[in-house]
Formats: sequence, C-alpha cells, structure tokens
Amino acid sequence: MPRTGITAVAAREVDWIRTDIVALLLVLAMPLLAFTLLAGTFSNAVIRGLRIDVVDADRSATSAEFIQAISAAPGVDVAMRSSDLNGAMYAIRSGAAIAAVYIPENFERDLLAGRRPQLVGLYNRQFFTPGNIAASGIQAAVASAAAALPRPASSTRSFTPGSLVIEQYVLSNPALNYVQFLLRAVMPTVLHVMVAISGAFSVGSEFGRRRDVREWMSVSGGRPLAAMIGKLAPYLGIFALMMAGGFGVLHGIFGIPFRGDPILVAASALLLVTAYLSLGALFVLLVRNLAVGLTLTGIVCSPAFGFAGVGFPILGMGTFGRAWGAMLPLRWYVQILFDQAARGVPARYSLEPFLMLAGLAGALFCLAWLRARSVLRDPPPRPAPQPAIPISGRPTVARAFSAEYGRVLRDSGAFGLIVIGPLLYAALYPQPYVGQLIRDIPVAVVDDDNSEMSRAIVEALDAHEATAVAARPLNLVGAQEAIARREVFGVVSIPAGTERDVLKGQPARLPAFVDSAYFLLYNRATQGVLEATAAVSAELQVRTARPDGSLYHAALARTSPVEYLSEPLFNPTGSYASYVVPAAFILILQQSLLMGVATLGGVTHAQGGAEARRRRGRPAALVGQTLAHLALALPAYALYLVVLPRIYGYAASRHVLDLLVLAVPFILSVSLLGQFVGMLARRRETAVIMLISLGMPLFFLVGVAWPPEAIPPILRAASAAIPSTFGIDALVRVNQMGATIADVWRDWMSLWVLVGVYGLLACLVSASWTRGEGTR
Repeated sequence: MPRTGITAVAAREVDWIRTDIVALLLVLAMPLLAFTLLAGTFSNAVIRGLRIDVVDADRSATSAEFIQAISAAPGVDVAMRSSDLNGAMYAIRSGAAIAAVYIPENFERDLLAGRRPQLVGLYNRQFFTPGNIAASGIQAAVASAAAALPRPASSTRSFTPGSLVIEQYVLSNPALNYVQFLLRAVMPTVLHVMVAISGAFSVGSEFGRRRDVREWMSVSGGRPLAAMIGKLAPYLGIFALMMAGGFGVLHGIFGIPFRGDPILVAASALLLVTAYLSLGALFVLLVRNLAVGLTLTGIVCSPAFGFAGVGFPILGMGTFGRAWGAMLPLRWYVQILFDQAARGVPARYSLEPFLMLAGLAGALFCLAWLRARSVLRDPPPRPAPQPAIPISGRPTVARAFSAEYGRVLRDSGAFGLIVIGPLLYAALYPQPYVGQLIRDIPVAVVDDDNSEMSRAIVEALDAHEATAVAARPLNLVGAQEAIARREVFGVVSIPAGTERDVLKGQPARLPAFVDSAYFLLYNRATQGVLEATAAVSAELQVRTARPDGSLYHAALARTSPVEYLSEPLFNPTGSYASYVVPAAFILILQQSLLMGVATLGGVTHAQGGAEARRRRGRPAALVGQTLAHLALALPAYALYLVVLPRIYGYAASRHVLDLLVLAVPFILSVSLLGQFVGMLARRRETAVIMLISLGMPLFFLVGVAWPPEAIPPILRAASAAIPSTFGIDALVRVNQMGATIADVWRDWMSLWVLVGVYGLLACLVSASWTRGEGTR
C-alpha cells in the first residue's frame, strides 16, 4: 500500500522540484542570480568618484585652493571645468556630472577685504543618494578650505562668544556602510517575492495539465492539512537555507557585524517564509488558476519594500501606508532584523513585531488551509488541452497586430500583467511616500546645564521641522533605553558648563548620538540637530549687532569667512516621493509589459507548438505584435508620466512630445525583449518566474538610486542590455529635470539599438525551432 500523509506529499513535491526545470529556476537559479547581482552592485561599500563640474569665474590662487580641496574630498572628483553656469547645468541635466560648484568673479578680492564672498554648490537632488553624498562632500571640503585660510589681524580687540560644536556619534552603523544598510533589507525583500511565487506555483501547478489535484489529495490521505503542510514544507526548507546563506554572505564575506539574538532572527525568518508561502498558495486557491494567482501574488508582494519602512520611514507614512504595511509580514520581519542584526537591542524590545509576524504567518496559513479544504474536497476537473492556434495564410503586420491585441484581451494572465497590473500599481505603489518629507523625528535631550542657553537649544531643536524633542531623560542611560524602544532616533547631550564655556569665548561641545540603522532617518535627524544648534550659535555671535549693520557682517565674517550656498536642483524640497516614484513607475511599466509579452510566447507554444512560435517570430509578425504592445502600453505610460505626477504633486514636463519620442523606443525595446524571452519559454509561467525577481536588482543598476561610479564595470556593461537602464535615466531627466532630447540623445539612441538587437534575436531564435518539436 503506498504511503500517505505529510511525508509522502513532501517527497512527491521534492521529486517535482528535482525534475521540473521551471521549479528549479524558481527555487534555485533565480534567487541566486538576484543575490549575485545585488551583492555585486553593492560590492563598493563606500561611494567615491562622483563627478563634479567646477565653474571658476575668479581664476585666482585662492579659488584654485578651494578647487583643490574639493577635488581631494573622498566622495567626489572634479571631472569637468565648464566656462559658465549654462555649461554646468547642461552637464548635470545630461548626467555628465552629479553636481557643480560656482566660484564667482572677485572671490579672492572680496575674501581678503572681509566681505564674506559667496560660493555656490548646485547638486542633483532628483538622484537622491548620489546627489546628497556629493553635496555633503563639497560642503565639507569648502568648510575645510575656509578654516585653513589665514585670519587677518584686527586692530581692535572685541569679545567673541564661543561657538556650539556638535560632536557626532553614529549609532548602529558607524562607518555609514551602504552595503550594511541596503543589502540587509534588499536581500530578504527579493527573496520574499520568490517565496510567495513558489507557494503560488507549487499549488497552482496542481490545477494544470501536468499535475493532478486529485493525486495530491490522494497522497495526503484525504487530509487537506497534511496536503498543505507536505506541499509547502520542502520550500520552507529550501528558502530557510537560502536565508541562512544570505546571512553568511552578509556577515561572512562582507564582514558586516551581527549584534543581536541569532535565534530570534532565525525564528523570524522561518515565520516570514511560512507567511509568504501561505500567501501565494492562498491566492491560487482562491482563483484556482495559476496565471491569475501568480499575477495577484506579484502585485501584492512587489511593492512591499516601500511599506517595510526601510527606504522611507514608517513615521513619515500616511494612514493607509501604515495600515497596509502592518498587514505585510515583511514589515515586521524587517523591524526585527534591523533591531537585532543592526541595532543589537535586547530581545524583549523585538517581542511585539515578533508576535505580529507570528500572528500573520499563522493567519495566512490557516486561511490557505481552510480554502484548500474547500477546494480539495470538490476538486475542479482537469483542464482540457488548449485548442491549437489556427495557422492559415501568410502573416502580415495587420493580421499580427489584430491577433496579438485580441490575444492579450482574451488571456487573463497577460491582460492582468499588461493592463490591470499597472492600474493597481498606480494606486498602491506611491502610498508610502504621499507624505513626501519626514518631519518631527523624535529626539531626546539630556540637559545637564539647565541654563538659559540650554533651554534655547532645546527650543531650537523642537522648532526645527525635521526634529521634535520627544523625551527629556535624566541621563544618557535613559536616552539609550529610549532609542532601544524606538521612542527616539537621536540624543543631544548638553553638558554642565556649556553656557559658561560659551560666555568665556571657548567652544562648547555638544555630543549628538544619532541612530543610523535607517539612513533617511539618520540624515534628516542629523540635519535638524546641526541646523538648530548652528542657528543658536549664530545668534550668540551677533546678539548685539543689527542684522543689517556692519558689526553683524563683521561677526559673520570672523566665524565664517566664506558663505557657502547649497542649492538642490530638480527636487528642492528633498521629497522622497519625487525621487523614487518616477523611476520606480518606469521600471514597473517595463516589468509588467515584459512579463506579459513573454507569457504570450509560452501560451503560443502551448497552443500551437513550435510552428506557431516560428510564425510568431517572422519579421512581419514581430512588427505587428510590437505595434499591438505599443498600443496597449501607451495609455499606461500616459497615466504614469503625465497624469500621476500631477495627482501626486511631483515635477513633470509639459513637453509631452519629448516624452512620447522617448517612450516609443523604450516600449518597442521592452516588447521585443519580451518576445525574445517568450521564444525561449515553452510554458507561460516561466516568464513570470524568470523576470519577477530581477526588478529590484535592475532598479539599482540604473544609476538613479545607486550611483554608476559605485557599480562594478562588468555589471554596468551588462546592464546596457536592459531597456530600463537607458529608459529610466532618459525619462526621469526629461520629465523631472527639464532635460531635452538633445541632452539624453545617447540614451535615446541606445534604446533604438536595443530595438534592433532584440528584434534580430527574436527572428533568429524563432527560425531555429523545427517543425513538430515537442513541449517540455
């Protein structure tokens, strides 16, 4: 008598994974490829060599010293020397430089005369991370060069109060290692999508022609609970090993320290995998269709990174963003991971997110089991073989266009990916970022001075838009506890004697401890602390002088002989939504169209065999199909590039024709790449499985979120084969930065080259298929 029960179901599933090429791709090849791309992309932990343009209108010895100081700054490199600001703006818009420095005429003369000349730094804040790093590097270099200037002797002696000096202490990630921050969050984010797709694929395959849901139920002994546990158990083991391997790479190869409780993190990882296996299985059991189930799973899981609170903090989200994120297991796992691995807080402070994660995992598994019990007790009939596609007449462009357009409208999987998916993403993806900016980050102040000056510092911190004084602990031990409990994200200590030192004319040092586990919170909180204390310090320096008087300007010149003006371009408010959403929208459009078109290739082979696929790859058919995809995709592009920017309030170009000129080759190249991939896929689900895990690695390879100077040359060269590398760069520069087609002509030409390359490849692959070839 054959064995039944959980073990038998698990053994059956292992045999399926071992012999099915798509299953092997899903659980082994694609996660490893995604991890390799991410590890390679972030292999340079420190960003260096960001290209800077300098406009030196003074051409003096002093301006040369400042340029030399900027060139010596660790993160930037003076790569260009434009003659005027128009040339510098062109360099920034076209991508030749991320920032520019303008040194005005008579800079040296005004400096020697004590007139406090102005030096201007312009940086591209639309490219958020590289732009901010370049701006910080330039500002630090200018401050260093100004501090090294000789002080002119004064004929009169006057009292000058001491200054307030912030001593920064970085908590959690003192080296500000981007690999430690990004890889720790991105790797489980990519894996959780693959886990959910695996759950959907393993259950959905039972409703196809290759497997039998009745056999699955029979092997389980007629027990739905045993059927579900045995079905998902092998995937739980495989992905648990992958999670462990990811930790090994992060903490072993990259040498990133682990500070917390490994048992708690391991248990959380198992709960995360269980939750998303159950979620994928639940979607397929609800619709009892593999294609639709995969589409639903991808739509829910793909934007989860934005709701997890890594890139954009939870405290900056609106009501919907917080509520939706609270229903996602990834949100709670990331909190546990960062609390334990990065921050090293006591395990008791991770109890609440652990219980939330456990509750979600248990609830999702119970829902999947209850739905399985209903479905397995009355399983649907095995689907009949799909009717073959009629093949008659010579393919023409018009016939191919009509057939492809109708095929998308009739096929639920392709229609969901190409048409419905972008509509749902348009509503869901921007929700974490609708607040645009982070305000009122809670900080604590330990005031050991209890003076008028210390109260002024507290008031300035509370009044700054970035920070809010949320706690006043008696000592640093209490402040540390508040940070561990996530009640505050920074601490400013005002030592005893601060006011006394300032009134003696001595600098007073204020230690500031800021948690860097989440970089956006760290940068914003640090900005608030520095600017608030600088305002108090400036007020002390010029307290007795009239703001429009000579004494006021003389005092400023003594403390800061050069006025540095930092001007953010294209995203002046520093809105995270204006930075991430436009680029992510274009990637969403690419991935949706790419998967939908590639899916149609598998459908064509399943219905008509190799001959139908060969006809699909003939030049006239390719042209007609590509035009059909263009017609189907253009409304979504108009929605994403023209309508949604106005709704969500970020910059967008009024020159719609320029956007169309760029969008056409981008859509055509994506369509032809999808048709090429579809020629290689003999089953419809292969395309989704091959492509869905690569979305996030491709986003970082573009150069918008992660600077191209930090990407290894081999990966940068390989990324040129993907339309998003040129499409995102060009469309963001035109739509959000006001660039023209002339500014991005290299990207535009590269897209047309990809159109030709993928069209040729699709023709060659289709011609290689022989008549009568079987399916796999």
